[in-house]
Amino acid sequence: MTTLEVIALIVSGVFVGFINTLAGGGTIISLSLFMFMGLPADIANGTNRIAVILQNFTSSTSFKKQKLLDTRKALILAVPAVIGSMIGAQLSVSIDEKTFEKAIGLVMLMMIYFMLVKPDKWINGQAKLQQKKVSFLQLVIFFFIGIYGGFVQVGVGYFLLAGIVLGAGYDLVRANAIKGFIVMLYTIFALVVFILNDKVNWQFGLIHSIGNVTGAFIASRYALTWGASFIRWFIVVIILITSADLFGIIDIRSLF
Repeated sequence: MTTLEVIALIVSGVFVGFINTLAGGGTIISLSLFMFMGLPADIANGTNRIAVILQNFTSSTSFKKQKLLDTRKALILAVPAVIGSMIGAQLSVSIDEKTFEKAIGLVMLMMIYFMLVKPDKWINGQAKLQQKKVSFLQLVIFFFIGIYGGFVQVGVGYFLLAGIVLGAGYDLVRANAIKGFIVMLYTIFALVVFILNDKVNWQFGLIHSIGNVTGAFIASRYALTWGASFIRWFIVVIILITSADLFGIIDIRSLF
């Protein structure tokens, strides 16, 4: 591996860690760079999980120190997501992603409507919902989110945020903290599946993680200062870019 390739992996990792911590969709950058550097799509998909685990461990630790992470609720919601992720990771070995990605892009665009039309639910949270116990429906929803996250990871943060904000009543800052914790836990199990199927390049994954951890630390450290309103608009922009890539309007891979 050349010095330029190492720099590219680390620098891109900073952006990915930052984007994923505040919103989601940064994985598109990771997968694009890995494939541009010669990794097959399935191995790029597995390799990316190393950085995902480490960046979310970093952000979760920071959010916990700032008392923004509701660990108990996060653990409950993580259980079905973990189970789903192992199923999704196994499916990713053989199923074509293209049609699935376009469907996900459409759903992501629909989320923008709710974020713009009813912003108070995203910014202020709903205290009554936070106090309620996790419902069976929520467990089912997070199970299917886990399947998607284990399958391809791209944009899973948006669905987790929707479930945590609209379903559990947290504002975007605290929802991001729970999101990262859940992603960290289920990705550990998904990574095991990829390792068992020999779909991981450790050199690429660990070097890329250096940047991911840095970006995640910066984003989690200042999330409370920036506030939920800033994060909401940041997410809207990232969703538009990610969806445009999934629909083939732009090609993020061409940038690498």
